[in-house]
Amino acid sequence: MVLNRCLNWRSLAFHFLKRLITRLFPNVESITLQALAEWLQDPSKIQPVLLDARSEAEYDVSHLCHARRIDPDSPDLSALSNVSFETPLVVYCSVGYRSAAVASKLLQAGFSRVYNLEGSIFQWVNQGRTVYKDEQITTVVHPYNWLWGKLLRSQYRGKI
Repeated sequence: MVLNRCLNWRSLAFHFLKRLITRLFPNVESITLQALAEWLQDPSKIQPVLLDARSEAEYDVSHLCHARRIDPDSPDLSALSNVSFETPLVVYCSVGYRSAAVASKLLQAGFSRVYNLEGSIFQWVNQGRTVYKDEQITTVVHPYNWLWGKLLRSQYRGKI
């Protein structure tokens, strides 16, 4: 019973965050966790470039497979100079806010296929999906801070 209330609380929090992000970044298209997981497993499709819009400390704890880190505060778009403007880009962070801001900047810079991952890495791992540290599977995610970390199930919550 207590666990169900906690899961409902997380679900409501992510629902609220999704609505807030959509309102603040209306030009940014989102992609669901399920859609991204299916896309990544389909070799017949052009694979997206995954961009992790978290701090270096967060990225070093874990990230999605083959993700590149992009600074959420001052994204260095020159690091994407070898990426075509038509290449699909999927940006994520802890819950989706920082990644939506970066995605908006990418759209302004001329990239045409930019997606923000709904629920980002917190929801990804909460659903039991794989994350990596130094190319090795791990189950721990940086909690960002003590409050936002509550959105992670305790078994996935790293130490700050």
